[in-house]
Amino acid sequence: MKTMKLGKTGIDISRMGLGTWSIGGGSAWGGDHDLQVVVDTIREAPKLGVNLIDTAPGYNFGNSEKIIGKALEQMNREDVVIITKCGVTWDQEMKGDLFNKVNGIQLYKNLNSESVKREIEGSLERMGTDYVDVYMTHWQSIEGSEYYVPIQKTMDVLNELKAQGKIRAIGAANVDINQIQEYLKYGDLDIVQAKYSILDRGIEDEIIPCCRENGVTIQAYSPLEMGLLSGTLPRDYKPVGAQIPKKWFQPENMQAAMDVMEQWKPLCEKYNCTIANLALAWILAQGDFINLLSGSTTVAQIAENVKSSDIELDPSDVAAMRDMVEAIDK
Repeated sequence: MKTMKLGKTGIDISRMGLGTWSIGGGSAWGGDHDLQVVVDTIREAPKLGVNLIDTAPGYNFGNSEKIIGKALEQMNREDVVIITKCGVTWDQEMKGDLFNKVNGIQLYKNLNSESVKREIEGSLERMGTDYVDVYMTHWQSIEGSEYYVPIQKTMDVLNELKAQGKIRAIGAANVDINQIQEYLKYGDLDIVQAKYSILDRGIEDEIIPCCRENGVTIQAYSPLEMGLLSGTLPRDYKPVGAQIPKKWFQPENMQAAMDVMEQWKPLCEKYNCTIANLALAWILAQGDFINLLSGSTTVAQIAENVKSSDIELDPSDVAAMRDMVEAIDK
């Protein structure tokens, strides 16, 4: 597995990280996974070259973090770089802007200082660690809301946590270009997490150039479009949970994406790889400042995804793959 530096920190991270939203289970993923299997998945990741693990309290009400904590009991903490997040809470006392409602429990968006301080303590306790390598705002405050918190205030508390040694670096997820520019005014922003796949290239216009220019790592999440680009789903696949409302899981779009994956088969033969390997390698080919976040729930899935980092796509093939998806993305 190739490595890269995390923003301007000097921290070495694998170019591919393990996303643990699915590992956390819950209704978004059709239920929980076998605990020992997912714990072993986390424990084996560094042995396969994947030292970056991404989680969040919002992944099934802290369950993802608890599973990581269980795995860490038999790991060397220094072997992994852990990202967790703040800003999505189910704290009925603190409240915030209404977010999702899951299993009858209301989630809120809240980035005020007191809430963030509560959240970091909860995350540290669940994972059984005294620091987090990257603390990331999960969703951004809504301007005009009674709970709106300016980014300057959010950075104040994040910089305070950094000074205390509870976090080593600051990140932001689900941000627009203006928000990124605000973060950069008030401290070091080392990583931006954004949805990016060959089917969803919206960050290419402004966010990628800004991050490249400012030494900010881009971490692409959902690079396989929640499993669609795995190339393993049957034509009559019925989306579940969080897949259901997504653009590329609508029947016509899903069939068009599957048609494109059929066109990729000669490339799979050329590079001796799977459809998923191609989709992941395409993301990595977009720049050496781009990190790839891939959800896996078994050791075998990690081992398969790791192969993608060794594929050196010919620039003409990178361009051809883009042309194919642009033809169906009306």
